[in-house]
Amino acid sequence: MSDAVIHIVDDDRAAREGLGFLLSSLGLSVADHGSAADLLARLDDSVPGVILADVRMPGMTGLELLDELQRRGCLMPVIMITGHGDVPMAVRAMRAGAMDFFEKPVNGMALVERLNEALRLARERQAAARARAGVLAKVASLTAREAEVARAVMAGRQNKQIAFELGISLKTVEIHRHNAMDKLGAGSAAELVRLLVAAGWGE
Repeated sequence: MSDAVIHIVDDDRAAREGLGFLLSSLGLSVADHGSAADLLARLDDSVPGVILADVRMPGMTGLELLDELQRRGCLMPVIMITGHGDVPMAVRAMRAGAMDFFEKPVNGMALVERLNEALRLARERQAAARARAGVLAKVASLTAREAEVARAVMAGRQNKQIAFELGISLKTVEIHRHNAMDKLGAGSAAELVRLLVAAGWGE
């Protein structure tokens, strides 16, 4: 599990240490943070991970932390830990994007099972983000004209239509289309469209 980290965020040191001991004993990599601000200052979200945060903390609450992580585009799933009186707040957190919440005292094995699911999700998100970044880099290598032709292909235009609309020869369209597909590693028009959608062109 060394390729992923569980980030425990709680102002209660004993609670952090207790959870940390449990998770470490099961072979999970753990980082503990005494506050939301501490997490945000130290977080490296290029490494897959899960954030396990207490709902009620001084300064930035768990709900406010969740909002900030989403604003930053953090890919890590967030699981909330809540005291009995904080359950409504935890429910609001789930509606705002948290993966789950656990009430204190936490059932350790149920939490570990959920954390393993969250870790799988974190790795999938990281892999998808890397793939998207690779496609974006390839798309960025297209010339302005290649991009125009690629967008026209994406819109379902045939080469003759593209040539007419752009005021260029059919042969030139074919060259730009070939170059765009070559740069993107697309073997067909359908694959070209799939890659462009993955790059956000369909949004």
